[in-house]
Amino acid sequence: MKKIGILTGGGDCPGLNSVIRAIVRRGTQEGYQILGFRNGWRGVIENDSFELNLSTVSGILPKGGTILGTSRTNPYKKPEHVQKVKDTFKTNDLFGFIAIGGEDTLGVASKLAKEGLRIVGVPKTIDNDLNGTDYTFGYDTALNIAMECIDRLHSTAESHNRVMVAEIMGRHAGWIALESGLAGGADAILIPEVPFDINEVCELIKRRHARGKTFSIIAVAEGATFKDGFETQDQKLDEFGHVRLGGIGQRVAELIEKMTGFETRVTVLGHIQRGGSPTAFDRVLGTRFGSHAVELVKEEKFGYMVCLRGRNIESVPLDVAVGTLKTVPPEYYKLANAFFG
Repeated sequence: MKKIGILTGGGDCPGLNSVIRAIVRRGTQEGYQILGFRNGWRGVIENDSFELNLSTVSGILPKGGTILGTSRTNPYKKPEHVQKVKDTFKTNDLFGFIAIGGEDTLGVASKLAKEGLRIVGVPKTIDNDLNGTDYTFGYDTALNIAMECIDRLHSTAESHNRVMVAEIMGRHAGWIALESGLAGGADAILIPEVPFDINEVCELIKRRHARGKTFSIIAVAEGATFKDGFETQDQKLDEFGHVRLGGIGQRVAELIEKMTGFETRVTVLGHIQRGGSPTAFDRVLGTRFGSHAVELVKEEKFGYMVCLRGRNIESVPLDVAVGTLKTVPPEYYKLANAFFG
């Protein structure tokens, strides 16, 4: 019986379990044995896996997180780890491998595919910043959670006559902040793609108050930058070289209160955006992605990633997916800007 290995890497994400379930159910129907590797690429390095079957995936569709566990392990940090990955493929006699992850996880997959390993990718990120696909599963859930939080902030902001700053996930792309801000009626939205002038934000808030409004809601992506630089929690890097971001919301709130005199509070949405049960959209998209990934393995179309184009599930080379990030286009932010204030 031919074997397919799978892993989930990077940050956890609503819909991961729907992908796993679809791979196991579709793979079993096609006569494959499915091996799940624990904790991302670390599990492949350590050859730590277990068999996935229909009983293993029963009941996991509505659950958040991933039954495989995850990590931000990068095999290319150490040459011997790359060799261990290759040894694991050989030891387990894998016919194919499905890597489920974002830019970093699939970046590793792309490199390994170029070295001859039989890998296909499934795009996963709440940030929706992977190139080559219209949407990634997990984004819709995160977006709806952020929107609901903004909705809830309205009532307390209005009751207390406050400015409320909501810090929302988004390192390099402001999709969640922009669309949740639009849907939730935020009065200003700050995203990484457009460095902002705090003076302009404060003037906008003052104009609102001058016309009788007693509160304001500011949505800010964690990667948003002042025109003179951005805020970080610390300078520690993960295995893919990313600085840990955070603190921008607090800094914006402090400056708004100081410059306007209006009482200001900050709410950091943090990991609640990617926890919990996935939306129907993400469950269905994850199911379709997982099923099509098995089809790519069956067709031996390695080095490709499944993707959503319109309403169709297609595939693109992994290089296309990880070459550049999909960021918010200027015209979309211009549209949103018309609703500020």
